Amino acid sequence: MWLSVAMTLALCSGALSQDKLNMCMTAKHHKTNPGPEGQLYLQCAPWRENACCTANTSSEAHEDNSYLYNFNWNHCGAMSPQCKKHFIQDTCFYECSPHLGPWIEEANQSWRKERIVNVPLCLEDCRDWWEDCKNDFTCKTNWHKGWDWSTGTNKCPKDKQCRKWTDVFPTPKAMCEEIWSNSYLYTTHSKTSGLCMQMWFTGKNPNRKVAEYYLLNNVGQQRSFALTALLMLCVAPLIM
Repeated sequence: MWLSVAMTLALCSGALSQDKLNMCMTAKHHKTNPGPEGQLYLQCAPWRENACCTANTSSEAHEDNSYLYNFNWNHCGAMSPQCKKHFIQDTCFYECSPHLGPWIEEANQSWRKERIVNVPLCLEDCRDWWEDCKNDFTCKTNWHKGWDWSTGTNKCPKDKQCRKWTDVFPTPKAMCEEIWSNSYLYTTHSKTSGLCMQMWFTGKNPNRKVAEYYLLNNVGQQRSFALTALLMLCVAPLIM
């Protein structure tokens, strides 16, 4: 009987892991299921073969104060083009990627039921993002909350002053992990490692293999725990 239970647990966990390799989170603008979107716009185009975003979402991701979230990138003066391109890429990654399943968690928020947590970003992505923004200005470390929304778009709270980027985010790690409430995890893995998610790529999406690696490791840990529990149940009567 216990062997049957263990096998069932293993099979179920394996099936669930496969689902997580190709899924869309339940959030404001995401599709229910990923699929081809041949007309994805500019920086969102790499996901056109299999995407969780629509063409319209991809276009809006490139607009200042777009209807997606009414978020104002220029809250401390005009954001530089080299910095803004990374936030557009970040938006495309968040809205379009179908391979974020291992890091999707429930979210108790009015505008989404799920979010991503601790997605391991490649070193190059975090470093280049921070380097291209280091001469810009902002007033907050966590851009998910704490804004003044009285005008319908985000403004700096009265008690927060605009400061140079490097004063708010002294390192790439601080920026990547703090700016979106730990949605991302800073890593020292390179894009060639197969151990980190890439925000930008050409050709076939490399992130599926990364998601598969993390899922397999997580499932392996779950199976190990289940087998350990089973062994304890079997051995307990013998030592009592």
